[in-house]
Amino acid sequence: MSDSEQSDNSEKEVVAVTKHGQATIPKRFREKLGIDAPGKVLFRETEDGTVIVEDVRSPSEMRGFAARSEASTEKSATEILREKRERDRNERDAAFQSEE
Repeated sequence: MSDSEQSDNSEKEVVAVTKHGQATIPKRFREKLGIDAPGKVLFRETEDGTVIVEDVRSPSEMRGFAARSEASTEKSATEILREKRERDRNERDAAFQSEE
């Protein structure tokens, strides 16, 4: 090892890569990154050339992630849309009346 590699305090571990390009992520790195097996990871290269490995959430973990607070399992999408349209109509009517 060179002097620069010895003075580097980052965690390192050499892993084998199969002829199919597969490598096993060491357990301590999987735990540190929150990667569950089986699962998926994302390899991303930054502008400076650094490669970052990130956990990819499963669809079940993402369920409801983008849901708005007014959405619930108690109301149908049609009912929520109907209520939203009525609120918009009332706001538009109120704005039109205030202009008169």
